[in-house]
Amino acid sequence: MSETKLSFKEMCARFEVTPRTLRYYEYIELLTPEKDGRNRSYGPREVARMTLILRGRRFGFALEELRQWLLIYDQNGTKSQLEAFVQMADRQLGELARQREELAVTIDDLKSLREEASRLAETES
Repeated sequence: MSETKLSFKEMCARFEVTPRTLRYYEYIELLTPEKDGRNRSYGPREVARMTLILRGRRFGFALEELRQWLLIYDQNGTKSQLEAFVQMADRQLGELARQREELAVTIDDLKSLREEASRLAETES
């Protein structure tokens, strides 16, 4: 039974990324496709890694941080990788909470200024 492999173009389409993004992920060693001349093929391992990379980016993790995290699995296995993820997630949850609080203050400030401007505009009419 042969593994299903994706071409470069299929990988870009599946994950809705540009060719430049995919090449960059290879360049910084997040992905290591099989190469046959200029052709690249991506097996289940690379598809799984790409899924994790994009999910990590959505959560706000840096690419280098994700690269190091993926290396942990290769070097030390699942348990170490999961422990590292918990630490990363805790740190990122704290940062996102801080950003949410900052955003709430900014929204309140903007609402206040908008209301004041609206009142001033009505009195000028």
